[in-house]
Amino acid sequence: MSSPHRAAGIDCGTNSIRLLVADIRDDGALVDVHREMRVVRLGQGVDRTGRLAPEAIERTRAALVDYAALITELGAPPVRMVATSATRDAANRGAFVAMVRDVLGVDPEVITGTEEAALSFAGAVAGLPGVRGPLLVADIGGGSTELVRGDAAGGAELLAHSMDVGCVRMTERHLHDDPPTAAQVEAVVEDVRSALAAAAKDVPLQDGAALVGVAGTVTTITALALDLPAYDPDRIHGSRISAADVDAVTERLLAMTRAERAALPVMHPGRVDVIGGGALVLRTLVRETGAAEVITSEHDILDGIVLSVLR
Repeated sequence: MSSPHRAAGIDCGTNSIRLLVADIRDDGALVDVHREMRVVRLGQGVDRTGRLAPEAIERTRAALVDYAALITELGAPPVRMVATSATRDAANRGAFVAMVRDVLGVDPEVITGTEEAALSFAGAVAGLPGVRGPLLVADIGGGSTELVRGDAAGGAELLAHSMDVGCVRMTERHLHDDPPTAAQVEAVVEDVRSALAAAAKDVPLQDGAALVGVAGTVTTITALALDLPAYDPDRIHGSRISAADVDAVTERLLAMTRAERAALPVMHPGRVDVIGGGALVLRTLVRETGAAEVITSEHDILDGIVLSVLR
């Protein structure tokens, strides 16, 4: 029997698909019942072909079958599934929607970048007590990066922009050698700078707002900056890493081979191939905004999705 205070959210991005089943407390905070992430690389080749690969859809279907069983077992209807960059861009997204409806019983909501940004902001802020004032939340995904500026206390209008730069897209487009060449690295930086110049027309980037980073690229870089012996969400959440730390970790990752990255104790296997591209997105963002540090949140769009159901 489902609880009126329990819901499930699924975030299907370009690189990973994630499930959160959570309860909401009387004060509005979420309490995790189950949180899980699988790397399915749904966006495999989308930047090049404009279509979702059949094998990528099948990997995603297999994960969803397991998620649907978990949701039922935990008594967590209602469920909301949000699909982001890869499915926005795909010519055959109808086949993907039909697959999800068959497995999960609901349609995935293929949301706009602006909607994605608002959910990311809500999730990040709800999970970061003690942070005050204007915030710039950056959600670095596989295919896109969402920037959203608002106030931690709420009330202020959210200003948002979605950029087609992310760890998978930048890696597939530019980082063809292992380790990448200086020219390949510079090509990523130029792509990100160009995207940020366009973003600045919608979202102030240099007005002193605290920079909050969410999602796997940022949390992995934070874990490396903290020199953790294993991935530890409790240590990572709320950490503040300096611009110098971001720069140092990025340089370290870009100098490594695939085998060296895979051997890092905090590295998820699904991020080994794309973490360099993600680190370059983050480092360029830090430099272009002039931020002195990044505040890392383990809570993001997934938390925002569940909150949108429960509220």
